[in-house]
Amino acid sequence: MKVINLRDIYPHYTQDCFVEVTDEVADLFSEFDRKEAAYRLRTYRHKAYYSLDRNDGIEHEALFVALSPHDLYERKVTMQELHAAISRLPDKQAKRIYAHFILGMTKKDIARAEGVHEKVVRVAIERGLRSLEKILKKVL
Repeated sequence: MKVINLRDIYPHYTQDCFVEVTDEVADLFSEFDRKEAAYRLRTYRHKAYYSLDRNDGIEHEALFVALSPHDLYERKVTMQELHAAISRLPDKQAKRIYAHFILGMTKKDIARAEGVHEKVVRVAIERGLRSLEKILKKVL
């Protein structure tokens, strides 16, 4: 266990506040400090003192393109077809594909949650994707 000062980490602390944390948490804070210092050094060395975001919205416009009503409708229909195709899969394959691709869980996490080997999950997802491909080819 290590003792850290929250005032060093959080700028809104005005007085010292010492907290005992695990070594893992303290290491995460020190790793973040090292990465931030390395970023500042790279910024200084490359003279990158500017940003696209000058509060005039240029960065926001460059990154977030507004979709047309046609594109929004097409995306909605595509998602409906995808969800309908997933619902036609066997229950385990559908749940595993949904967890992996929609929820963003890793195959290892899915296997751990279900209490099965990772290979079982991987094979089920691969088979499910092949079945999805066949279903969607028939629909389209």
